[in-house]
Amino acid sequence: MQDRFLRACRRETVDTTPVWFMRQAGRALPEYRAIREQYGFMDICYQPELCAEVTLQPVRRLGVDAAIMFADIMTPLIATGVGVDLVESIGPVVANPIRTMADVSRIRPIEPEVDVPYISKSIHLLKVELGQIPLIGFAGAPFTLAAYLVEGKGSKNFLNTKALMYGSPNVWNALMERLADLTISYLRVKIAAGVDALQLFDSWVGCLSPHDYATFVQPYTARILKTLREETNIPLIHFGTNTTNLLPLMRNDGGSVLGADWRIPIDEAWELIGDDKAIQGNLDPAVLLGPWEYVREQAADILRRVNRRPGHIFNLGHGIHPQTPVANLERLVAFIHEH
Repeated sequence: MQDRFLRACRRETVDTTPVWFMRQAGRALPEYRAIREQYGFMDICYQPELCAEVTLQPVRRLGVDAAIMFADIMTPLIATGVGVDLVESIGPVVANPIRTMADVSRIRPIEPEVDVPYISKSIHLLKVELGQIPLIGFAGAPFTLAAYLVEGKGSKNFLNTKALMYGSPNVWNALMERLADLTISYLRVKIAAGVDALQLFDSWVGCLSPHDYATFVQPYTARILKTLREETNIPLIHFGTNTTNLLPLMRNDGGSVLGADWRIPIDEAWELIGDDKAIQGNLDPAVLLGPWEYVREQAADILRRVNRRPGHIFNLGHGIHPQTPVANLERLVAFIHEH
């Protein structure tokens, strides 16, 4: 049943639990590392044949039930001329962090045919190669993009971001409005090209209190998801890390599937988001660094907690670590499908 991922997103019955992994395209696979010896990260994104190859690698090797298009959450910002470098082992680094309204004005709308023509070409290639296997497109959520733009790079405490939110709410709101518009336009390109599902990543949103999320973030995230919901019926997956205290709010943002990270048992997470939502998750990716017996034990506990309820997509609680043994990934996919 090649549509089991999409069926699970719709909370329909499936022949077995579908499984895919965040950051499955790349990271731990030796065939990806061989390509990276010749090409930079964004070079792969810009060349549709390379992007398609890297996206297909985990489908071929691991037997996962969905492919996720190889890209970076900063892609639309890079495409529109914001000075961002993807630095190995550090992540996105922004040349001129945002502090003022004038800084916000540097973020222009995306022009798909000019800025990201490679996106549609990559998706068209992938749809041919994947056949009935679903393709997921993704984007970074406005808060995480804003946090990178304000901090200049990843942060432990996001003090500059919070200072801007609290001290200059007009600048913050203008920034989030622009990022929401940019994200909607960027994801429309992927919808038009034929992706089967979308995932909105909010990697850093867990640093916020429920009050701050509801006040400074939710209006923009909800606008993205609800706008796209009016335009398409494909599944919309909403995922953030360290969001246990935010799940009751995030359930109202418009996603049809909510991702849970590893910090909460999956059955408790499902109680927070409600039976009317599908759930994705939530093995700690660090577990995969251990022996297979421990991986199997932890995966079995997740399946036991789900107890065959329709609407579960097995995934990690965040992305694959580069040092993850490929054999553990292969065995995990087989284990989930068997049980």
